[in-house]
Order: sequence, then C-alpha cells, then structure tokens
Amino acid sequence: MKKIAILLFFAVVAVRPAAAQSMTDQQLVNYVMQEKEKGTDQQVIVSNLMKRGVTVEQLRRVKKKVEAEQKQLGATDLTGKNAQQSRNRLRNQREISNDERQKRDNYMIRSQREDMDYRYMTRQQRQQMIEEESEYFDLDSLEYYSQQIPKDQQVYGRDIFNQKNLSFEPNQNMATPMNYRLGAGDVVIIDVWGASQETFTETVSPDGTITLAGIGPVNLGGLSVSAATARLRSRLGEFYSDCRVSLSVGETRSIVVQVLGDVVMPGTFTLSSLSSAFNALYAAGGISEIGTLRDIKVYRGGRIISRIDVYDYLTKGDSRGDVRLQDNDVIIVGNYECLVEVRGKVKRPMFYEMKKSESVQRVLELAGGFSGDAYTKSVRLVRKAGDEYSIHNIEEFEMNGFTLADGDSIFVDSVIPRFRNMVEVRGAVMHPGMFQMDKVQSVRELINAAEGLREDAFTERAVMHREKDDLTLEMVSIDIKGIVEGSTADVALKKNDVLYIPSKVDLQGEQTLRINGEVNYPGTYQFAENTTVKDLILQAGGLTRAASTAKIDVFRRNYVPDAKKTSMDLAQIFTFNLANGFIIEDTAFVLQPFDEVQVRKSPTYAEQQNVRISGAVNFEGEYAMTNREFHLSDLIKIAGGLSEVAYAKGSRLIRQMTPEEREQREAALRTSQIALYEQALEGDKNFDMARADSLLDMKMNLGNNYNVAINLEEALKNPGGTEDITLRANDQLIVPKLSNTVKISGEVMYPISVNYKEGANLSYYINSAGGYSKKASKKQTYAIYMNGSVDKLGRRAGSKHIEPGCEIVIPTKPKKEGMSMAEISVLGTSAASLTTMVVALVNLLNSNGSNGK
Repeated sequence: MKKIAILLFFAVVAVRPAAAQSMTDQQLVNYVMQEKEKGTDQQVIVSNLMKRGVTVEQLRRVKKKVEAEQKQLGATDLTGKNAQQSRNRLRNQREISNDERQKRDNYMIRSQREDMDYRYMTRQQRQQMIEEESEYFDLDSLEYYSQQIPKDQQVYGRDIFNQKNLSFEPNQNMATPMNYRLGAGDVVIIDVWGASQETFTETVSPDGTITLAGIGPVNLGGLSVSAATARLRSRLGEFYSDCRVSLSVGETRSIVVQVLGDVVMPGTFTLSSLSSAFNALYAAGGISEIGTLRDIKVYRGGRIISRIDVYDYLTKGDSRGDVRLQDNDVIIVGNYECLVEVRGKVKRPMFYEMKKSESVQRVLELAGGFSGDAYTKSVRLVRKAGDEYSIHNIEEFEMNGFTLADGDSIFVDSVIPRFRNMVEVRGAVMHPGMFQMDKVQSVRELINAAEGLREDAFTERAVMHREKDDLTLEMVSIDIKGIVEGSTADVALKKNDVLYIPSKVDLQGEQTLRINGEVNYPGTYQFAENTTVKDLILQAGGLTRAASTAKIDVFRRNYVPDAKKTSMDLAQIFTFNLANGFIIEDTAFVLQPFDEVQVRKSPTYAEQQNVRISGAVNFEGEYAMTNREFHLSDLIKIAGGLSEVAYAKGSRLIRQMTPEEREQREAALRTSQIALYEQALEGDKNFDMARADSLLDMKMNLGNNYNVAINLEEALKNPGGTEDITLRANDQLIVPKLSNTVKISGEVMYPISVNYKEGANLSYYINSAGGYSKKASKKQTYAIYMNGSVDKLGRRAGSKHIEPGCEIVIPTKPKKEGMSMAEISVLGTSAASLTTMVVALVNLLNSNGSNGK
C-alpha cells in the first residue's frame, strides 16, 4: 500500500516546475512515506519538496522506479540500491539474509572458475560479469564483491573517496568562519545589545538582501561574515546609539556544484555551503578506474582556482588544494597520466598513479620504501612501450634520475637467504649457534666462543660439514680432544662451516627401565647406573597391598653385539624374593637398560566381593562372601534367616552379566537372526517376521542383569546340594512375601488376578478370566513363577502346576496366511498343464496298444 501511495503521489507532482535538486532519491522516498503515514496533506508535501529544491526530473525518475517495481521488471528498489547510484547505499548497507549470503557465495564460487581471475579484472569487467550473472547475487553483494580485490591489485589512494568512515563532510556545529561569504538562503542572526537589546533572524534573499523591521533592506550578499558585520554596525548605528552589533550564521545555505570527468557518478550535487572539493568528490562516488588523483581541477567563473594532488594529502597531510566550494563551482577529474605497479620487497606493494616527470625513487617512497629484507642495490623495471617489452636494471644511484612511463612494472628482489660470514657449532657445547666468522677463525676459537664443551661431550671425534666451491658438502673429521689439549693442530674455519660435537647421552640413545604389576605407579622410568630392583620399586611408589613378595621377575633383553647367527633365546629371566625391609636375595644384582620388572599379585589376595539380600529376611542388606564356595543357604544364614511371612519358593536371584556371557548371548541371537533371514531369502513360508523383530529388539536391549531360576526352599532343606547354588559377586537375592493371587493374562476374555485356590487346576483359572478368546493358542499356555522360572502348562494342567503368585500366560495363535491371487493363478496354470500332459500320455498309450494288436 505504501508503494501505491507513493506512485499516486508522484503521478500528481510530476507536472510541477523544476528547482535545484537538494534531496537524494532515497531521502525523497523516505520523506514521502513518513509524511503519508502522518496523514500530511498532499499539497503540503508538494510545497515542502519544492522548498527543498526537488526537481521535476527527479520526481519523474523516482516515479519510473516505482512503476517498474510494481510491474516486477527487475528495476532497482526505492532506496536506490544500484551500482550507479549514490554512495549512501554503501554507507547504509543493510543486513544480508542467509539466503542472500548463500546466493552471493555461490556467485563468488562461479566467478573464481572463470578463465580470467576476478582479482585481475577492471571495474568495468567486474560490473559486466555482475550484470550477466545477476540471477546469482543480490545487488548488496556489489560492495562485497568489489572488496575482494587483493590489496596489491589496488591503486594507492583511489578508494579514499568511497570509504565508509571517511566522508569529508563539513562540521555543521563549528562557528562559521569569518571569511565565509553570505549568499541567498543563509539564515543570519543579528544581535544588538547595550543601551537597547534586539535580535533579528532573517534569511538572505535571492538578490542578496535582508529586510530588518523598522530599518529596511540591507545588502549582505557576497560579503564575508566580518564585512557583513561591519556594514550592519554602520547601518544600525543610525537607529541604535551606544549599542554593539554582532552577526552569526544560523543555517548555511545549500550550493549546487558539478563534478565532471572520470568519477564514478558524474553529475550535479547539492551540498552544504561549507563543503569542500573532497566532499564533492565523495558525493560523486570517488575516482573511476581511469581517473586521476594527481591533478584534479576546480573551476570558478571559468577559471581554475585550485589544482588538487591527492597524494600530497595522503603522504604529507597537505590539504591546501581542498578549497571551500561556492555555488556553481565545477570540479573536473581528468585521465591518469601514468600507472605504475610496484611488487616485491616494499612495504606497500600495489599500483601507483605517477606523473611522467617523476622518478623511480619517488614511486618507491610512495610504496613506503624498501622492506627489511629487500635487495636495495638495484631494482628491475619492465616497460611495455614500443614493439616489445623491455627490461631495465636500475642501480641504486640511478633511481632518482630514471623517469617513469605508463604501464611500468617495478620489482624489488629480496636478499639472498644465505650468510657471507657465518660459522656454526652444534651439539655438546654450552651455547650452540651461529657466530661471526671474522671474530672466530679456528675450531678452538669457535669452541671458546660457545663457552666451552659440555660435560657429556664426546671428544674423541667430531665432524664438520664444509661447503666446497660448487656448494656441495664434504665431511671433515675433527679431533676435539687433541685440539683442546694442544696435542693436535688447530683447524682453520671457512665460511658456512658447521661443526657438530656429539653427546655421549645422545650416542647411547634413550635408556629406560619398566616396572609393571603390583606397584603404586607402574610405568617407564629413566635408566640410571647401579639401579637395583629395590630402587626401582621405591621409585614406582612402593608395593601395593596385593603384591607378592615371594616372586618378583626381571626380564632382560639378549644383547650379543658380536653374534654371527640367530638364536632361539628371546630374553633372560631372573626371579627374586623380597623380604621385609625390601631385602633382595641377590644384593649384587643391578638392573641394565631396558630391563622389565614384574611384581606379581599374591595368590591369596582378594578384595571383598559383596552380594545383596532384600525382602522377607530378618536383616536385609549387603554382605561380603566369606569363601569362594558361598551358597544361597550361607547368605540366608548370615542374614538372620527368613522372616515369618517369607515365601521361599518364590525367591529369585538377579545376576550381573559378565562380558563373556554378554558376548555368548549376542552370538546366540545373531545365529538365530541369520537363520531367520536365510529363511526369508529362500522364500520360506514359515518365516516369522515378528520373531525376527523380537530377536533384534532383544539384542538391542540385553541390559546388564538377568534372572537365575532358583529353588530356595530346596536349597535350605539340603545345604550344599544341587539346588543350593554358589553365589557370585554383585548377586541380588530377593525373598518375597507370600502372595495369594494368580494373574491370568494374554488371550482370555478378561485378563484378571484372582485368589489362589489350593487344588484348583488350569481350567478353574481360565474360567475365572471368562474363558479363552478366539485367538488363544491353548496348547502353548505357560506359567511364570515368582522365582523367575517358566513352565509350559498345555491345555489340561493340574493343580500342582499352579503356585501362589504365578502368572498364567495364554499366547496368540500364529497368523495363517492364505494363498494370494498370484499363487492361485500359478496353481491353476500348473494343474491345467498337468491335465494336458496326462491326456497326451493316455492317448499315446492307447495308440501303442492299437498298434500292438
């Protein structure tokens, strides 16, 4: 609705007379929408827009945008989001949604696959690609895309007028400069104080005058603030004696300037009268790809009043060329004269706009000078002039006199990554490293420069790598001990010599001892000479309480360096007893590198293994098993016996599953599943999918515990007998109270629990539940007893099979599947074929019989 209101509004106002443009398209649209929401009359809106300098052309242009958007012709929206529109789009970039960001990223991926890398495209080439691929990106991605140009491919200073945080806007809150010249539209405030007090607020008219009440018109147009103040004092002195007069500018006027030439958006711009040339260039979107930064001209009244070199502003802070603009000033940006690329070891490698009179030295200064690792004696310059490229090696003292040409490429090389005066010592010295050769001339001096040898230095022989004239290496053997003691002649050093003095520790390699078993901190320890078994045990934190002192084993590697054939022996074993006070039988035995010590566990040591009993016993709780043959009867005994209400026959045992039992159970389930799946693959009609699913569910829900069917009543009658099973750690025995009910579930008419009736058979309980249902599998009826055991009852089970607290379960009959239509059709076809064959056979027999007769 808002867009329709704007469209109707522009249809009316498009015939109004023109005035100087002072609002951007975005500001115009926002203003109309705000006033429409307030309910402002259309004539008032028109009047206000005309006062603000909106032109008929601008109104018609915005009207076309609205119409195009209504018709979905792909025009830009009302906020002016277009690459050729105001830089306000970039300064007020909206948040990009996830979908838009994805489109933009997809577009960037596509662009990178083009034959020409987007980093090396001109702005026009990038704009063309964006237009051709518009279906893949949002217009807001234009700025994102332009920001992807690598720094070294940008022109120094060219982006200064399209920076978000550098707008060059004038400070409207500062005091108006005294040299500011008044013009039409300025609002002046005149204060009179002294013998009389008066304040006048007037707007300078188009003819340059203000009209003061009771005084008349005063011409201030074209005067500076100081000159206008002097004129007012003279004029008002006739009416106000013994008074002082001051003038200030309340609101500055707008001015119209033109920015032409090679800028992004050439045109006419309405700016504050305090604006400078830089502010106008910013409003024009900055310098284009071929525009100059070095010679921007400002015209006033047909003559040049300023020539701007932006590089003076960037490098020296010199803004003298950035003059304050006046109404109808013209800024012209011409073509650049010379574009030079600087790469390599400079502080700011990129393109620079230069004048043809400037030298290589000047462009290097703009690039920040040489970096620390630059080769400064000469640079390479590639010139693309004439018939072919040419290369120039410019020496250090020629740089200031060698002038530049358009398209020149300068490359600054790096220093060679090698040393001209280095010798090095590594290994067993106090301070290994590189040393200055002119201060170190021999091996002895090099060792002294490194603060001498370390204590672990192997001095019998050292090696030195020496670089030959062709840069290949040769090995030189050095007698360090003889050189240090003076018995051997010192060896002179050459450039890039590297002396290596080995360490005795390094030559031996890492030597360790290992201890495992019943010690507090088993593991690997550093070998030290004369270490005994006792020492290593103490190092490992001593023995645990489970340790056996009767058997400590030491395993030793076979080490026969002069052996000439293999041996069947892998290791040696030494066994010791450890008496009180860590006394070893063989006190002379010391450990050797890589020995392994095993401290065994005492055969009699065992941690407490607990079982738990709950329910109808006198003392419930957790008990530790006193021996390895701890039975059910033993647990009942130490728990104080059964209580008076206990039902021993219904007791059940819950046992924790061991890893071995779990693996065995999973294997059994896998075997059953495989057999069922093979039936399915073979098309066996007896395949039971429900059973297969049930097996899978059981496999996934094995749990950690399982029930053990017991007969506690018999176990207590015959302790140690076959029913008195041996308990295991973490077993839980539950002794229930006597339950006088029997539960009937499954395929009966009304599943229910009824009182137990001694002597009653299965039929009694089935009838109590309303009888069997139609789906009941009577022959498969079974009972689940309180102790966890299960018994098949059949159809006519007697009273002895029914116990208090049990559950009678009647399962469902398996579903019978009839033959499908396809199977019936195949069966019919087969029968017809069989009949045909029988008839043919009978006819053949009859024919043979006739021939025999």
